[in-house]
Amino acid sequence: MPSLEELVAPGKAAILTMEMQRGVIGDLATIRPLADLVASQGIPERVGGLLDVARRRDVPVIHCRAGFRRDRRGSYANVPMVNAMLADPDYLVMGEPATDVVPELGPAETDLDSARLHGMSPFIGTSLDPTLRSLGVTTVVATGVSLNVGILGVTIEALNYGYHVVLVTDCVTGYPPEYGEQVLKHTLGRITTQTTAEELRKLWS
Repeated sequence: MPSLEELVAPGKAAILTMEMQRGVIGDLATIRPLADLVASQGIPERVGGLLDVARRRDVPVIHCRAGFRRDRRGSYANVPMVNAMLADPDYLVMGEPATDVVPELGPAETDLDSARLHGMSPFIGTSLDPTLRSLGVTTVVATGVSLNVGILGVTIEALNYGYHVVLVTDCVTGYPPEYGEQVLKHTLGRITTQTTAEELRKLWS
């Protein structure tokens, strides 16, 4: 395997934020325990600081967002947890504030956006893969939520598409936190290269 420094070198890596949205982990969040955990761990501020460093080094920043049309067209109804939340007609409606990236992350004008109307992770049926390939990216740097589903999904999909995955362990979380720690150690620890925001900041600085 290449070293961490080689994997995240500008020109090879892009940093993805996974569902760091107001309606997921911010002020408009529906699942409050996860949002409260994210806030208590300082993840929005930590990710925001890391993105600032990435932008200065021309490392692409891509916000992977989830949402739905108000009429739900284009979205599956095959996930019990999501189906329950879709009973609220205002849940994560594209174009509404709940689908915006939390303000700690910007976004900046140079950031890219990958929005989806279906599924639990951001590669299938979106422009994310061709966007990454057009940028010459070979490593995905993953941040965001959650270790329960979303971070697992983006990691496995990225590996299936042939990318290396670097996971920023203090920029991700899951609920309950002890479960997230087990996922990091026993699942993602075996298939990703793990680092911290501070280590990446030093490499990109």
